[in-house]
Amino acid sequence: MAGVEQITVEAGEAGMRLDRWFKTHFPGLGFGHLQKLLRSGQIRVDGGRVKADTRVEPGQTVRIPPLEVDKKGESPLTGHSIRNQGDADVLAKMLIHEDPKVFVFNKPAGLAVQGGSGVTRNVDDMLEAWRNQKGEKPRLVHRLDRDTSGVLVVARTRLAAMKLAEAFRARETKKTYWALVKGVPPKREDKIST
Repeated sequence: MAGVEQITVEAGEAGMRLDRWFKTHFPGLGFGHLQKLLRSGQIRVDGGRVKADTRVEPGQTVRIPPLEVDKKGESPLTGHSIRNQGDADVLAKMLIHEDPKVFVFNKPAGLAVQGGSGVTRNVDDMLEAWRNQKGEKPRLVHRLDRDTSGVLVVARTRLAAMKLAEAFRARETKKTYWALVKGVPPKREDKIST
């Protein structure tokens, strides 16, 4: 980056911590370098000094000095930028719906949604391949067990993730599980509760 830049915070970034805002806009910027710029007052919001945990609001102006960015973070990411072509291809094959707010995937059994001990491949890591033009990675808003196949809804933006998470929390959105069985079950009907 050559000189000082001013960027206006957008509506979808409301309430975001400043350090996360920087990670979204400048993925190659190291945490230590960001902290140094904040401590020295070179980064400002609406002209005032700020800290990493400052929450930004729409319409605020962030002053950004010339940055030292890692080589991998220099070029801006574009829609569906491919960091890992294999992951992007797998996601594309699983995609059953897409709109400006969400991706809906048909997750196969055997694929974990999130990482953990013994998990080498998971949807959350694969979503790195589908960052948007701003470098924002799609966000998980619910999970399915590794051995469960089914519909997985993923938010395309931070704002969509917040709204979907609230819908799940308020039970405005629910999950329904169907089981395929071989043979005749001992009970004709039953219910499994969590």
